[in-house]
Amino acid sequence: MHEALSHNLAGQKLGRKGRDTRDRILAAAIELIEEGSEAPISMSAVARRASLAMTSLYNYFADFTELLLAVLDPVMETAEKAYLGRLRDRWNDAELGERCFEFVHAYHGFWARNSQLLHLRNAMADARDSRLITARVGSTQPIINLLVLQMDGDADDATSQPVAMATMTMIGIERSITIATDRHLPYLVGWDFKRDDDRFVGPGARLLELAIREVRAISPKA
Repeated sequence: MHEALSHNLAGQKLGRKGRDTRDRILAAAIELIEEGSEAPISMSAVARRASLAMTSLYNYFADFTELLLAVLDPVMETAEKAYLGRLRDRWNDAELGERCFEFVHAYHGFWARNSQLLHLRNAMADARDSRLITARVGSTQPIINLLVLQMDGDADDATSQPVAMATMTMIGIERSITIATDRHLPYLVGWDFKRDDDRFVGPGARLLELAIREVRAISPKA
């Protein structure tokens, strides 16, 4: 990443003009993503929006996946403050319900703020884009690892009950939140709730609480 920021793909060192051009490309991509068009976003569409020739675009990004990853980077850097940091201190049993709700609500908020970008990442990962599969897994694995620790488990023991429970619980929470933050799905299936509806937050938090309590109860550390 640092190399990409200091040089373009032609090996030319980026001065102010080069950095400005790169920023224009990123801004154009973000605009197109946020508009939420059902048509696939292409490199040519980004070039048109940025008022650049295609050759200029390819001086900075080899393909759309690379461009999307560059858009994702600063967003995912906010994950620690947005929701991940909430998992780092062990939640005691007395406050477990409250802490689960706070985490799921924060995670839902992160998705709501970045829904178009995250849905595009997941859609391209589902289409077997290996780099975006890696990005998707890389964003979820730290959550699972920290949930395993909340369950008093060992995140390095892939066959353990805490890892299995944390993984399946997180899959359920993430899936429900992707549905809740999808701009198009409610209209397609006739649901009447708004994009910011949090009807999944309470049940997701309760599911997480039950999972943590159950695994803690059988953990050797309990």
